Amino acid sequence: MKKTFMAIIAAVSLGTALAPAHADTLQDIKARGKFICGTMGTAEPFSFQDPKTRQIVGYEVDMCQAIADSLKVPLELKLIAVEARIPELVAGRVDLIAANLGWTPERAKQIDYSYQHFASMQKVLAREADKDIKSPADLAGKRVSAVRGSSSEAGARKYIPNVETVTFKDPSGAFLAVQQGKVSGFVISELVAVKLKSQAASSPVPVKILEPALFLEPWGMGIRKGDTAFREHVNKVLTDMDASGQAEQLFNKWFGMDTQYKMKRDFKVAEITG
Repeated sequence: MKKTFMAIIAAVSLGTALAPAHADTLQDIKARGKFICGTMGTAEPFSFQDPKTRQIVGYEVDMCQAIADSLKVPLELKLIAVEARIPELVAGRVDLIAANLGWTPERAKQIDYSYQHFASMQKVLAREADKDIKSPADLAGKRVSAVRGSSSEAGARKYIPNVETVTFKDPSGAFLAVQQGKVSGFVISELVAVKLKSQAASSPVPVKILEPALFLEPWGMGIRKGDTAFREHVNKVLTDMDASGQAEQLFNKWFGMDTQYKMKRDFKVAEITG
């Protein structure tokens, strides 16, 4: 009897230990008195350090500020690396991640996504001198670089046959690998590609953007799995911003015709369907 009783206690304890903690981010934010948003801080124009003010600014920072305003609490930014995005969220060290987070089936098993707040064309940079490389298809069987843990890395393996990916901690290292001829291409978002191409135009190693795009990637904000109330709150903030025109104003501020990117917003806030 004693052995059976102890077995029951052990089973209950094990079940409790393995059961996922119930996420209630809205209550956590209210109790704490601030909203903690995880962002990268190194990805212009999404989140980066303003050279004049030394403050972290950008499109996703403004999105986080809008959420903080809706909760009537101050915003605290926590800078995180690409590979730390999901672990930091799951561990509860941030309330939400707004950090160039493209939707993938693998990530969607670990976390929930908000509605899309950005749609990114993923493209490939190659050296201008490599005349035999005209499209992503020409990279089959070759080496390409990408940021470690990014959806660009996963997309390269998925969409380029027999490709070998060489990963780096940040875009600058991955881009340098292209210029030095260590890889034949660099998979990155269109925004970063446009900026790097412009910067390299007068350098000894100019680059080109290969067409067509490798794939289209919807971006959302990461929320802990099963935290329905917080996800619904974030989605309402985003849809309200879309309806009022605030979302488009923010897009134009960071990506529009008065910026180096000169882009037109051709997406809406919408559920990511995968």
